[in-house]
Amino acid sequence: MNHKFIMSFSGGKDSTLALYRMIKKGYKPLALLTTIKKDIDKSWTHGISNKLLEKVSESLEIPLLKVECDVCEYEEEFEKALLKAKKMGAQICAFGDIDIQNHKKWDIERCEKVGLKAEFPLWQENRESLVYEFIDSGFTTIIKTVNLKYLSKDLLGKKLTKSVVEEIKSTGADACGENGEYHTFVIDGPLFKNSIDFKSKGIVIENNYGHLDII
Repeated sequence: MNHKFIMSFSGGKDSTLALYRMIKKGYKPLALLTTIKKDIDKSWTHGISNKLLEKVSESLEIPLLKVECDVCEYEEEFEKALLKAKKMGAQICAFGDIDIQNHKKWDIERCEKVGLKAEFPLWQENRESLVYEFIDSGFTTIIKTVNLKYLSKDLLGKKLTKSVVEEIKSTGADACGENGEYHTFVIDGPLFKNSIDFKSKGIVIENNYGHLDII
């Protein structure tokens, strides 16, 4: 099996674990498809800078396929990037979604529009088990964003370990953060040629979310 694929990639733990599983199954990654906010040097959702994403790409030795867009053009620009991936030889776009049906539906619709297959390596598996698999596989990730309705800003910058997962669970938040309680930035692990160095510029509070501002 040597199907070529692109990975819908946020830089967080779920998309990284999905990428890892695809590679272990023998699939060949052609690119990391990452959405960037137009005119702002940050990725959607996880808020990772272009420079850090490029460092991740270099360490993983997988090229970036960047989608720079506003909210209103997100869907259209995502499909354009999928078409580029298809021209590169991709047959599949893989996603790190776990169990939110609306997300999966959106992913499948985008892929069907351009004639790619959507693949979901983590779909409907136990959320907590997936977090522990990610940690046990040897990946290192930091907590990049927290929803302050659920979690304290004191978690920002912490490495996601089993004890930190227990701390998150103790608040009533989902262990995997699948409801948006927290987002991560993966900086090392079995797919990485080298770890990703970064510096913290402090914490930014915005719309009831805490973000670790890193460069």
